[in-house]
Amino acid sequence: MESHNPAKVVKDVVQAATAKVADALSSDVPGKPGSAPAPLNEPTTPAEPLPPKKEQGTPDTRTPTGAETGVPAPAKAQQGAYLTTSQGARLRDTDHSLKAGPRGPILMQDHHFREKITHFDHERIPERVVHARGAGAHGVFVGYGTAADVTKAGFLAKGKETQVFVRFSTVLGSRGSADTVRDTRGFATKFYTDEGTFDLVGNNIPVFFIQDAIKFPDIIHAGKPHPDREIPQAQSAHDTFWDFVSLHTEAQHHTIWNMSDRGIPRSYRTMEGFGVHTFRLVNEAGETVLAKFHWKPKLGTHSLDWEEAQLLAGVDPDFHRRDLYDAIEAGAFPEWELGIQVFPDAPEETFAGIDLLDPTKIVPEELAPVQAIGKLTLNRTPTNFFAETEQVAFHLGHLPPGIDVTNDPLLQGRLFSYVDTQLTRLGGPNFSQIPINRPHAPVNDMLRDGFHQHAMHAGVAPYKPNSLDGGNPFTTEENAFADLPVVVAEAPKIRANPVTFDDHYSQVRLFWASMSPVEKEHIIRAYTFELGKCYEQAIKERQLQCLANIDPVLCEQVAVGLGLPAPEPTVPLAEVAPSPALSQVGGRWPGDGRMIGIVVDPRGGLDDVSEVRRAVFAAGMVPLLIAPHGGMVGGDPVQRTFATARSVEFDALLLAGAPAPAPDALPARDAKAGAEGGVALAAVDPRVELLIDECWRHAKAIGAWGEGVAALQQAGVAGTPGVVTAESGGAAFTALQDLLSTHRVWERFPASVA
Repeated sequence: MESHNPAKVVKDVVQAATAKVADALSSDVPGKPGSAPAPLNEPTTPAEPLPPKKEQGTPDTRTPTGAETGVPAPAKAQQGAYLTTSQGARLRDTDHSLKAGPRGPILMQDHHFREKITHFDHERIPERVVHARGAGAHGVFVGYGTAADVTKAGFLAKGKETQVFVRFSTVLGSRGSADTVRDTRGFATKFYTDEGTFDLVGNNIPVFFIQDAIKFPDIIHAGKPHPDREIPQAQSAHDTFWDFVSLHTEAQHHTIWNMSDRGIPRSYRTMEGFGVHTFRLVNEAGETVLAKFHWKPKLGTHSLDWEEAQLLAGVDPDFHRRDLYDAIEAGAFPEWELGIQVFPDAPEETFAGIDLLDPTKIVPEELAPVQAIGKLTLNRTPTNFFAETEQVAFHLGHLPPGIDVTNDPLLQGRLFSYVDTQLTRLGGPNFSQIPINRPHAPVNDMLRDGFHQHAMHAGVAPYKPNSLDGGNPFTTEENAFADLPVVVAEAPKIRANPVTFDDHYSQVRLFWASMSPVEKEHIIRAYTFELGKCYEQAIKERQLQCLANIDPVLCEQVAVGLGLPAPEPTVPLAEVAPSPALSQVGGRWPGDGRMIGIVVDPRGGLDDVSEVRRAVFAAGMVPLLIAPHGGMVGGDPVQRTFATARSVEFDALLLAGAPAPAPDALPARDAKAGAEGGVALAAVDPRVELLIDECWRHAKAIGAWGEGVAALQQAGVAGTPGVVTAESGGAAFTALQDLLSTHRVWERFPASVA
């Protein structure tokens, strides 16, 4: 997206919205579990509940019908210093059930036990069928005013501030799956506009596997674990997935995005978002256009290396969730610009020959530039994960005036499915009254009763027309949502797609042609790995045929890895012009929130460490000191030891020393220490060498000064691309910052394809 410099008023609004949080954040390393340090002994003096942590926020304190209450947020949390029942009766004991004597059976009259265990037994609600694994955060959206010509949506007005809640997620895995699996990511945003809630429910991939919602159960059943064994979890490297996408070739475009680096993002903060579908916008004059929504991250779009992703799934399966919350706690607030591609609302609903109602197609940004219309800043973490992130309910039908849907057959089906899902997950039709889902606009809907009804509706006439309630509520044309009078062509009822939906390969080829050589290598590796996990030979051969229809080089290279012949294409190969906007390589980006590992040796070489640590904080990054032991080294706190650190936690590595093997560098105690004989002969702790080796292999920036240079020489990486040495720690960090701006040292990745 072309850089956009918002008006000063917009900047002021964002700064005002985040200042209270930012001022409270210190330069401490993020990750504090509570708002106050834990004492050594169990506290026994009664005290009120601790306040939330500084970075935490909650939904607005509003009534079920959208009115502001003025009640402070802590009023919704637990109250008082003493343990009580749910009805407020104080309790003197919660460790022992009521028994008939010390060794007797539990008595049925033990109402405290019954309440406690019954509530526990019902704590869990059904997890989402898809997007079960998620993380959410609160924030603020500020409009630029640049969308006024195409939509009357009030939240996009210049300087208009709107509270939001964003939920990121993976699609296939269960709630307990790992964050870093190869999968599509959800990017769902709830705008609490004063014209009603707007839910922009998208993904980090702009196309979908299917063109019609009736096939959604099929693709999800194919991607989920096999029904007989419930494996594999949270991955697509198995027979049923590839069986479906190789037979159902409209899925090939989404599949190649998943096989690219887009399928394993570095973090939620460095992930693009897309509305996927084409929407219809209407302005104050009643004029309409078609549009696609895009989220562009301030930090750029970056991904993990495949080996990094695999290691992280074991070392830190919560990596993306932790990264999001730690960044907000550290004051490195994630930011995205919201942009739109705009197209004429012509009867054929196409642009440059591309069917805008086909959700398996994109419009390259070179043909229709993305125009920035606002900025999103996430500045508060949830106070309670279940109440907020797990209970938030999205629906594509939550639309404000100025935005409407189109006849995209996938979008049309989603309009039904989302409400249907909430009825089971959230216990009935009143899910909009859960605090995280409550609108920030007045609600007078005449909907009554049902499970979990929290509103206290007045009046006696919840129907229209009425006279007993004075005619209230009234309909109006003023600032109302309007179903646009789009002409529906006369046609027979038919189960079919338009002929423009039949091209399943040209845009897949466009994506491949737009990748840099290193990105192409990663795609080849992904296809080879995933298909290599399939059991059935016929499925591998069928998918190779699909790859042959995309590109001969891609097909040939994957076929070599599978030990199979490369078939000839069965369709003409499309002539395509590459879209540079699809590649993640080549830009320079801020380093906000990056994790910098600093290896120190307590025996010496500590000059500049404190200064470098302060410089990293000042640059908006987080320094993590890595030492042979915990505690303090040279007056600075140690966050990682050689035993607990792994390279995948860090975006870059600095070495202030070349520490000899520590006392716990024993193969029997830490497998990373290597073999017994090797440790005995090592000049540098083998775990430090492993850190260097992995960072180098994953093309991360590495720097050293003083004794740290010897560690680079010992690891055999000194003088290679992206490895810098300097006379001082400050100079080493400055050089490292420059390397970090490109995310990786790309020339360190070999590429055998052009």
